[in-house]
Amino acid sequence: MSNEEKVLKGVLYSAAEPSKEQQDRFGRFLKNKYGQDVPVEWVKSDAFPGGFRLEVGSDVYDWSVGGRFRQLRDTLVKVPTDNGNIIPLLKETISSWTPETMAEQVGEVLTVGDGIATVGGLDHATFGEILLFAGGVRGMVQDIRANEIGCVLFSGDESVTQGSAVKRTGKTAGTPVGEGFLGRVVDSLGTPIDGLGDIEASGYMPVETQAPPIIDRQPVDTPLETGIFSIDSMFPIGRGQRELIIGDRQTGKTAIAVDAMINQNGKDCICIYVAIGQKTSSVVRIQQTLKKHDAMDHSIIVCASASDPAPLQYIAPYAGCAMAEYFMNKGKDVLIVYDDLSKHAVAYRALSLLLDRSPGREAYPGDVFYLHSRLLERAARLSDEIGGGSITALPIVETQAGDVSAYIPTNIISITDGQIFLESDLFFSGQRPAVNVGLSVSRVGGDAQTKAMKKAAGTLRIDLAQYREMEVFTQFASDLDDQTKSQLDYGAGLMRMLRQPQYKPKSQHEQVITLVMALAHTMEGIPVDNVNDFIAELIEMFETEHRDICDRIDSSGQLDDDLKTDIIDISKEFRQRAGY
Repeated sequence: MSNEEKVLKGVLYSAAEPSKEQQDRFGRFLKNKYGQDVPVEWVKSDAFPGGFRLEVGSDVYDWSVGGRFRQLRDTLVKVPTDNGNIIPLLKETISSWTPETMAEQVGEVLTVGDGIATVGGLDHATFGEILLFAGGVRGMVQDIRANEIGCVLFSGDESVTQGSAVKRTGKTAGTPVGEGFLGRVVDSLGTPIDGLGDIEASGYMPVETQAPPIIDRQPVDTPLETGIFSIDSMFPIGRGQRELIIGDRQTGKTAIAVDAMINQNGKDCICIYVAIGQKTSSVVRIQQTLKKHDAMDHSIIVCASASDPAPLQYIAPYAGCAMAEYFMNKGKDVLIVYDDLSKHAVAYRALSLLLDRSPGREAYPGDVFYLHSRLLERAARLSDEIGGGSITALPIVETQAGDVSAYIPTNIISITDGQIFLESDLFFSGQRPAVNVGLSVSRVGGDAQTKAMKKAAGTLRIDLAQYREMEVFTQFASDLDDQTKSQLDYGAGLMRMLRQPQYKPKSQHEQVITLVMALAHTMEGIPVDNVNDFIAELIEMFETEHRDICDRIDSSGQLDDDLKTDIIDISKEFRQRAGY
């Protein structure tokens, strides 16, 4: 039997029995509403003073004093402010307000447990809609079946019991957004958790929106400098790009993302760090690091820690992306870090299995690819006609024993515009950041570099690849010819040059000068252990004695042949003077 043919019955709760005239009015109203005669049973109840409550199927018409007050409250919440003076608008709204005959859909909880509630009686609930449970607990519809719906709960389910009432809100999941969130730590629902008081929101945005269409985008051709030598020179990231950071546990993935956030100081770029399934102590440490380096003022931290329910971990990256979209739509550039999406996929797998969805490969549900693609596709650089803002995404994925062929890593590699692969062996050998030059790639490439950086980087990646290959072939050789030794020394010097202390991003002129000098074989013959000292002294000399060269590189982003020759000549002269 279809919904249209379903026989409806009504129950009227009131203190006094309705008169014949009132019964006729109820009958006419219900026939107009549902297109059929609806018999109404009267039940005496003193719970609805000053009116009545009429229930028809899952629809509830509350015409009691409390029900009309709730309508008035919902109307007043939508009243806009007039330059901070809200009193006249409130008076006008109250004087002109008349209650409406509005139906509330109310269902009941069939089962509840493990953060999942099964609800019956809500025939018209939609996927992603927020439901309101007893005790103010909110949940989101995630599974729609023939006679019931599956709902994930955003907080503890202690107050939600079998048989308790649940109401539709008609709203999809959203988060408050605004400038007031800068410098703050919030949870997945936008509630502050840093103890610094409430946040005044400028608006409210749905956590899930469609990605910008192709026609509204423009090419990724503006650098987003991370300040990390090995990335900016060989695997550049542009504004609007999605670059995956992938590697085993404890190989410096988060450190790269935090360095990139610190390097946005003074560059008019807002940073959002989304922590998914991390320890709370780790998130606090990141907050303190950003504060120490004056990067927290332009940053927001969205935290769904390991102790939070799986639904909050599931919704966290979407909430962070909604906050980023608020700024992007205002024409600003945003860098967002998802740390990490492998834990996000695990949280989603837990929800899906509890909702009785069929498990697939590695027990993940069949739509786990869509889970991340619809998130990462929202990163874009908008066209100038609609503001020119951008979202640059740095998703992080943790591998097991360097296995990039696992399910989640391969999924996200295929969605993103390149990956930075961090290798455990390099990390433990002291090469930090431990970027594997062979497996890392940026599919945007030189388009996301300044002309100076592009020209300075030159053959760096090829030279390093040749060095790694030669190192493997010669590791068991006892006697090497002079040319091979020279190439090995040169490659070892380049590898040592790429080592960089944590939380110390390098400016463009530092990287360009160092690359030009190194690729001209200026460091050849310097012991590997002294390479970083030589570079530090060289940069200090350039910044004091040749400041014009540094400013010219930073301001113009250009590197002509004459300037390149000057840098090489000055570097060689300094080496002789310094005695290296």
